[in-house]
Amino acid sequence: MIRCIAIDDEPIALNIIHSYCEKWGDISLETYSSPRIGMKRILEWRPDIVFLDIEMNGTSGIELARQLPRSCCLIFTTAYANYALEGFEVDAVDFLHKPYFYERFCRAMQKAVQWLKMHDLLLISESSSRKLVLKADYKNVTIPFGTIVYIESIDNYIRVHLTDGTSLVTKMALYSIEQQLPKDEFIRIHRSYLVASKRITAFTRSEVTLSGIENKLPVGKTYSEEVMKTIGG
Repeated sequence: MIRCIAIDDEPIALNIIHSYCEKWGDISLETYSSPRIGMKRILEWRPDIVFLDIEMNGTSGIELARQLPRSCCLIFTTAYANYALEGFEVDAVDFLHKPYFYERFCRAMQKAVQWLKMHDLLLISESSSRKLVLKADYKNVTIPFGTIVYIESIDNYIRVHLTDGTSLVTKMALYSIEQQLPKDEFIRIHRSYLVASKRITAFTRSEVTLSGIENKLPVGKTYSEEVMKTIGG
């Protein structure tokens, strides 16, 4: 399921995107006519694709684009073709000039899907070259950073939860393993939890939701400010 958010101050434009996304299929779409509310939701939900108008009642879509998380693929939708160059300067994958038809929407989606695939491969490629070596079950186990979802502290042990649903336990302090992980990819959210930032799909001051994990993890009071600052951009 591709997660998308569309921000546009024209209800008709949002209706068109909604109908095109339904026709494409396998898309979870949220639409917002308020740029402020839409951006707040983007920072919370971290969608895969953002459809963004450029001129919205005095709000510049170009400026909003500069605030998007790097993991979001951007597609501009606007009636003003003269913004195309600026659009590509903020790394928009495509520029839909209103009015556009479904076939043109499909080409933009194909570009976006390819961008997402390349982005995921890049993340895996960068992470897999760096590994963590832990002792578990009386042997050394090598764990690529990119396969870690979160790490849980249990008394004098830690449990490392992996993307394939498995986990391993080793005797070690959470602080010690935290020092071995890149700070821009992992964040401490609680005295008992360390999570991979890119796995966070939603968050509040009190809890985070991780991709592929049913239960939400708590955010400790002493960590909430840093979590909101780091994840919320």
